[in-house]
Amino acid sequence: MKRHPTILQRDKTGLLIIDIQEKISAVMKYREATIENTVKLICGFQTLKLPIVITEQYRQGLGPTEAPILEALEHYDITEKMCFSCCGEPAFVSRLKNQPVKQLVICGIETHVCVQQTALDLMAAGYSVYLVADAVSSRKEIDHQTAIDRMQQQGIIVTTTESVLFELLVESKTPEFKQISQIVK
Repeated sequence: MKRHPTILQRDKTGLLIIDIQEKISAVMKYREATIENTVKLICGFQTLKLPIVITEQYRQGLGPTEAPILEALEHYDITEKMCFSCCGEPAFVSRLKNQPVKQLVICGIETHVCVQQTALDLMAAGYSVYLVADAVSSRKEIDHQTAIDRMQQQGIIVTTTESVLFELLVESKTPEFKQISQIVK
């Protein structure tokens, strides 16, 4: 049977981690959940051998990426940016074009600034965008929720960490099932 076109497909999916940096992360409403779920996504994407792209906004001012995220990454090449949208950074656009992805799973901060602008720009560029609602945050709840609502109204698919990982897994008889099950616990 044919699968729904919005279901994530392993051969087309990548993870984008946006600006989860120490100084700004410290004031986020859902800081712990964002970091914890981003680490789960990283571990899951590594288990499934899927591409991961990570950005930092003005590192000098906002500090490095949170340590648990860096520790989870086996190897990483962080794209630094000054534009709020990742798509405003030529190095990011070039790096993304070199990945075999058409579906992008997005997590990061802040929901209503860098995450939202990037998600909308990626959608305009022809990507299917999946916002991981339990792995994004803003300082204020109204900004966070309004951004999620706006993105969803524009056609961005709102999902959760566990949904993403099991959607990519597809079935329980794969060799990665036990690993993914352990990651989401």
